[in-house]
Amino acid sequence: MGDWRASVQVLAVAAGIALAAQAAFHLPTGSVPVTLQSLAVLLAGAFLGPRKGPAAVALYLAAGAAGLPVFAGGASGWARFTGPTAGYLVGFLPAAWLAGEAARRGLDRALRAAFVTQLAGHAVIFLCGVLWLARFQGMGSALAGGLVPFLPGVALKAGAGALLLAAWPRRPLGARGSPAGVDRRGPAPPAPSPRPQPSAASPALRSPGWEQDS
Repeated sequence: MGDWRASVQVLAVAAGIALAAQAAFHLPTGSVPVTLQSLAVLLAGAFLGPRKGPAAVALYLAAGAAGLPVFAGGASGWARFTGPTAGYLVGFLPAAWLAGEAARRGLDRALRAAFVTQLAGHAVIFLCGVLWLARFQGMGSALAGGLVPFLPGVALKAGAGALLLAAWPRRPLGARGSPAGVDRRGPAPPAPSPRPQPSAASPALRSPGWEQDS
């Protein structure tokens, strides 16, 4: 039953990433489409954990490589993994793992911490994307067209993701007990000490004459 539920979660999240990728638009100076898929990728890791999250992303990438129109603008095909924007797609995998690991360790429960983890995940995506894009355009053009124009959008998406994560602290989904092994009940109260049992030498059992002699 657990494996069946995990498979459904992975399939559903992969489909969600595909839908988010269709909300795309191009900035005038950028060659990389601005979409919600990076936010969806990071949320996939945060909600499914460091194993199922990347699995959902890998399924999404495999579907696009196989020809399904799941990439930004309905694009698909293996050519997307050899073209200028391939690095961004590949960067989804380590970014999803990072978000999932942060969730597993309970590092994204507070709003500020969640915002930082969202920024870190986007940084991984853009690191992979810009490094690959620089092979086609040079590093200066890659930074100018593949990073700088997207920074405002990254900040907005990181803020939106942080709000969602802070509002839903019980993550990753399907984890047993408290998320990330964090016991939200606080430390257990100390066990009551056993009451001492009266012994033969206790004052309550001594005779008055023995007490005086002692």
